[in-house]
Amino acid sequence: MFRLLALALTLSVAALTLPVFAQDSQDKNLDVRSSVGDLHVGSDADAGKIGLPLYPGARLKTGTSEGNSNQANLSLFTEAFGFKLVVSSYDSDDAPAKIIEFYRDKLKKYGKILECHSQKHGGDVAVHDDGKDSNKSKELKCDENSGPVTELKVGNEDNQHAVAVEPREAGKGSTFALVYVHTRGKRGDI
Repeated sequence: MFRLLALALTLSVAALTLPVFAQDSQDKNLDVRSSVGDLHVGSDADAGKIGLPLYPGARLKTGTSEGNSNQANLSLFTEAFGFKLVVSSYDSDDAPAKIIEFYRDKLKKYGKILECHSQKHGGDVAVHDDGKDSNKSKELKCDENSGPVTELKVGNEDNQHAVAVEPREAGKGSTFALVYVHTRGKRGDI
């Protein structure tokens, strides 16, 4: 996922000529509009923008000691391609199994659910644009399948919703992240 973010930011900086900047210091959002494309970088992410309801009683996860936010909303749109990534992290006093069941039910509307287990969440989001529209090559897969983190994934590499749930280190409650990724090539809408 981080490679994709780096690529998107690099391309956006290189591609934006004669930009118009709009920055909202309260929400820490940056919008750049140019003749080449539009860029949005912000911390204005929440469950609604991801397309899922918030688990009852969940709290927005607070930033780390380095001041990092646990919410990100990044989009880059040009004529050649489009990319949108929305991530938001939460804490809950409930056990992981309850959260997993809640989101398993909510994700059904997006299609068949793939359940993966890993050592940590934050696996790569692979985006391939080889010019072929093979649905088989864009199927979601599990990177590994053992560990305390449960990931529920729906969709394909170009359009996916994911939920990653893990038990808190103290043993009480859970931490979970909601993710939405959508990409497109020259054709298609976001």
